[in-house]
Amino acid sequence: MAVDPLLKQAQGVWETLAAVPVSFPLVGGLNVVTSPASQLAPPSWTGIVVLGDSAIVTTPTDRAAQVLRQILARIPTSSLTSAEAVGAVLPVSEVLGPAVLGYVSRDGFRPVPADRCVERLAPGHQDLTTLVKSVPPEDAGESGMDEITSAAFVVRKGADVVAAAGFQVWPAATAHLCVLTASGERGRGLARQVASAAVAQALADGLLPQWRARPMASRNVARALGFRELGSQLSLRLNQGELRLED
Repeated sequence: MAVDPLLKQAQGVWETLAAVPVSFPLVGGLNVVTSPASQLAPPSWTGIVVLGDSAIVTTPTDRAAQVLRQILARIPTSSLTSAEAVGAVLPVSEVLGPAVLGYVSRDGFRPVPADRCVERLAPGHQDLTTLVKSVPPEDAGESGMDEITSAAFVVRKGADVVAAAGFQVWPAATAHLCVLTASGERGRGLARQVASAAVAQALADGLLPQWRARPMASRNVARALGFRELGSQLSLRLNQGELRLED
C-alpha cells in the first residue's frame, strides 16, 4: 500500500504530542496509552486523534486506559471523534471539539494573489491586541491569535487591523495556523489573504502548516489554500469514578 507522505507527517506530529511512545496503527484501529503529560488534550483529560483510518488515544491513568481500550475498540474509527458516539458509551462530563485537522504540503499550497497590502507585525503588537479584543471571546479563543509565536500578517482598513494570521510553532516542526477577521469584515476574502501569507512563511521556514477548525467558514478558507482534511480531534473530561470494565 502506498504511503501518503503528508498523512505520515501529520501522524508524526500527534505521536510526538502524545509525550509517550505510541504510533497510529498501520491498518486501521486505535492505540490507547497512558500519558499524564500528553498534549492531545488539556491536563487530566483524554485526547483522541483520528488521522486517516487510524487513531491514537491518550488518557492520564492506567485504569482509564484499560477501560478505553475495551470500550473504544467497539466503535468505528470514523466515529471516535464524534462526541455523541463516545458520550453514549463513556461517562463524559465535558467535551472540547471535535475539530477537523487539515495539512498542506509545499506542492499542494495554493497561494492567494496579493491584491491587498499585507503588513507584518510583531506578535503581541497593540494593533493586533485591539483586533482580538474587538471580537466575541469565543471567536478570539477559537482563533488562538493571542498565542502566535510568528509574525502576524495583517490587513488594515484605515488605521485599524481588520484581519490577521500567524502561527504557533509546535513540536515536530509544525506551524499551527491562527486566523482572525473583524466581525464586520467577514466574507470579503480577507482571511484567505492573510492566511496565505502566514502559510507561505511557515513553508519557507521548513514547517508543516496545520489548520485546526470547527466552523465551516474556517474550513473553507483552509480548503481554498490547498489544505487537505486528514482527520479530527476530540478532547474529553471523563468521570474517572464511573469508568467500568464490561464483563
